[in-house]
Amino acid sequence: MYDYNLHAHTFLSDGDLLPSEVAVRYQDKGYKAIAITDHADYSNIKQAAKAIVEFCRRWPKNSQIRVLPGIELTHLPPEQFKPLARLARKEGIKIIIAHGETPLEPVAKDTNHLALMADIDILAHPGLISDEDAKLAKQRGVFLEVTSRRGHNQANAHVIKQARKYGAKLILNNDSHTPEDIISPEALVKAGMDSGLSQDEIDEIYENVKKLLTKKACRPAGRTAEGSQGGKIR
Repeated sequence: MYDYNLHAHTFLSDGDLLPSEVAVRYQDKGYKAIAITDHADYSNIKQAAKAIVEFCRRWPKNSQIRVLPGIELTHLPPEQFKPLARLARKEGIKIIIAHGETPLEPVAKDTNHLALMADIDILAHPGLISDEDAKLAKQRGVFLEVTSRRGHNQANAHVIKQARKYGAKLILNNDSHTPEDIISPEALVKAGMDSGLSQDEIDEIYENVKKLLTKKACRPAGRTAEGSQGGKIR
């Protein structure tokens, strides 16, 4: 059941591996679905999105693992989240992650808030997310990430507490960059439980992720709130 990871990097940004090797290594660990979510800003989003969408389109339909095209909008001036999320959808991206206000790195003030106002699916490692923004995540249906990645995971307990308080959805992710980051589904669940998640909360997370994946499978690539469309993902 616990066989999804929607935050993985390749050498299209700062990961070590080709997308194909990332997919094969996740498949070998027992995952059934992943998203390739390389870092992007205005300098590379069109090239990265095109490469990721093309890779996912050509991934074998009969593979044991499903690979979705994603992107992580990273260290943006916060006002750029909305236009870049729209552009990513237009280019065919299914899973949009915003790089949240992790305690590990310098991140612009109001990143969490303005990212949540954009068309994103996941707010990654949102750090000491405020009450206002936890409420906003609930209202917008955005997943707050609990991560196994060292450093970013320092605020996991706070993220869980805020999600419980305001009813926001959580997601467990690896945020993998290297082969060593690609841990088994069981190890990912353990990382979540070590951060304070209960078994019932783990079960709820994965039910919500399955619903998200079903929704993304049915939604034409590139459709935005404004109605623009791109090609279908295969």
